Amino acid sequence: MKKYISEYIREIELYMAHEMEKDDLSGMDEKISEFETKISYFQHERLIHLIVTVLFAILEIMAVFMIMVAPSAPAVLLCIMFLVLLVPYVMHYYFLENSVQKMYKMRDKMKEIRRSFNK
Repeated sequence: MKKYISEYIREIELYMAHEMEKDDLSGMDEKISEFETKISYFQHERLIHLIVTVLFAILEIMAVFMIMVAPSAPAVLLCIMFLVLLVPYVMHYYFLENSVQKMYKMRDKMKEIRRSFNK
């Protein structure tokens, strides 16, 4: 997903830099509509990853409390396993959050360029 989003953002940036000024209004509208659809897909992906990340954070906290209440080797191992999973989830969620916010700004810029063609 990370590669897909990065490539799509690059594609839209290239479109905005080179093709958007040359495109006709219907082509712009179509591209903006497609872009808004992709944003909604990425928002869904972001929500799912938020849920999973919060779940693993809760499990990590529970494992830490378990170590505090009844220290044992399996509890420490469980805590480490959750932490190993939690860190990449947090990093991926961070990427998704920043990418979607960047796409909001790109959408606003595209609509601004579109409005300038109406004048």
